[in-house]
Amino acid sequence: MDIQSKIILIYGPTASGKTKFAIQLAKKINGEIINADSMQVYKELKILTARPTLKDYQKIKHHLYGFQNVKKNFSTGDWLKHANQKIFYCKKKKKIPILVGGTGLYFKALTDGLVDIPNIPDKFRKKIRSLHKKIGPKKFFLELIKIDPLSKKYINPLDSQRSIRAYEVKYYTKKSLYEWFKNTKSDYEKKDFYKIYLDFPREELLKRITARVQEMIKKGAIQEVKRFAKLKVPNSKSPCRAIGINEIKEYLQKKIKINEVIEKISIKTRQYAKRQNTWGRGNMSDWNKINPKDLNKFLKKI
Repeated sequence: MDIQSKIILIYGPTASGKTKFAIQLAKKINGEIINADSMQVYKELKILTARPTLKDYQKIKHHLYGFQNVKKNFSTGDWLKHANQKIFYCKKKKKIPILVGGTGLYFKALTDGLVDIPNIPDKFRKKIRSLHKKIGPKKFFLELIKIDPLSKKYINPLDSQRSIRAYEVKYYTKKSLYEWFKNTKSDYEKKDFYKIYLDFPREELLKRITARVQEMIKKGAIQEVKRFAKLKVPNSKSPCRAIGINEIKEYLQKKIKINEVIEKISIKTRQYAKRQNTWGRGNMSDWNKINPKDLNKFLKKI
């Protein structure tokens, strides 16, 4: 199997073993790893986002991990610009770029191009977020598909972030987000990529998620949230949506006990993994699906 000339993409739900596999692959093919996870870019969130460890960094060169301040905005467009620079940098050094993460939109921007939507003024965005908060995600989604029927095909009704984005784009530009997507073009050809989707059996994945959450608590996730809280990051910023922050804050306020923290974070993480798999099934039909149990066989074929 010849993937030496490709840009390698590795996607999978949280806790599916992407980091470990990427390191094994990078060692075998002289690669370097580039982050494609929207939460792992933030330097103040290391434990909760399961960023690679210092040992991982020592084994293989990693890029775009923990370099962004949580108080600064960081969009998909920002990530794409940085990712393109790192891909070029790897190629120049005769290294194979391996992009790893669970943020489907990042991969879509890389392979399909990023839509050039006009900047939407804050007053419009605040108005739409206020509506979402007032009526709740279910009613908000119904309002969204009234003004933008195309959204029904692409958005999970409980995915508040994408619902809000689709609403604000339609509201401000009078054009569906998915009509904007049609006019995009990637900087790369389809043949430039080798796409791997880690397809973990559900029951096993759920066990791994629970084990990961317990490990995060042991490693100091509570202390990490204490430090994060002192930064007073506005709730509108993306890092505040990192799974575990609100649950640990409840614990620090003595509203819940530690076993409830673990259970709540585990449930949210399972729901997130389900959304990641839903995204994968809907947007990654041409990716090479690999059961993680078969990864050693895959590595031997290369």
